[in-house]
Amino acid sequence: MTSLPFTQVDAFADSPFTGNPAAVMPLDAWLADDVLQAIAAENNLSETAFTVPLANDPEADFELRWFTPAVEVKLCGHATLASGHVLMQGERVRFRTRHAGLLTVTRAGDGYALSLPAWHMAPRALPDLAAGLGGAPVESHWREGGYSLFLFPDAATVRALTPDFVALKRLGDIMLIATAPGEDSDILSRVFVPGGGVDEDPVTGSAHCLLTPFWAGRLGKTALSAVQASARGGRIGCELAGDRVILSGRCRTVIEGCFFL
Repeated sequence: MTSLPFTQVDAFADSPFTGNPAAVMPLDAWLADDVLQAIAAENNLSETAFTVPLANDPEADFELRWFTPAVEVKLCGHATLASGHVLMQGERVRFRTRHAGLLTVTRAGDGYALSLPAWHMAPRALPDLAAGLGGAPVESHWREGGYSLFLFPDAATVRALTPDFVALKRLGDIMLIATAPGEDSDILSRVFVPGGGVDEDPVTGSAHCLLTPFWAGRLGKTALSAVQASARGGRIGCELAGDRVILSGRCRTVIEGCFFL
């Protein structure tokens, strides 16, 4: 029997039972991909982050990969923040990823700052996705790789959405971001990824790689506040810094233990 360290962290959480839970599992060396996927399915959280130390990489301290219960993903913000929370020994920790480049988590007051790529979108009609999402979006946008964004007129409409997850799952592994101006924040959103095994994600760092430049251009400022209006909910500080997005938030360790194979 093999024992693997396991830490469950609520990321972007200001109080108990908020934010987005992630499992962080540091490894000495990579396990087979099907084993990593099976562990993530067993954990049954929106993301499980696996890390392996890098001894001879001058740019990064660890390699990092993320799995939902169903698929490996190209970028996950909240599980990166959680990994920094678990692994940081000084003022920063650097991660090399396979699809999103180098990501850095640094200490910031009583929380952390996470540097991610800034991603831009282009307007596109997405009638099938819009129908599955529901409501009446006034704009739709797309980024290659499976990212869609729908602008709604107000926060109440976003909060009231009841997507058809069965229909959306048939359309593939696509992230759907529903957004509107915030009530006590600049940005309000909800995020759905049914094709990736997560019907509604509680708080989504990667979605704010898209939301931050989208709203920065509309609001004419680079520092923004964001609320993700899931049942758990979470607040994210967002800053557009050139070709990077800096997200800030707190983390809370909720479970520590061992995973046995």
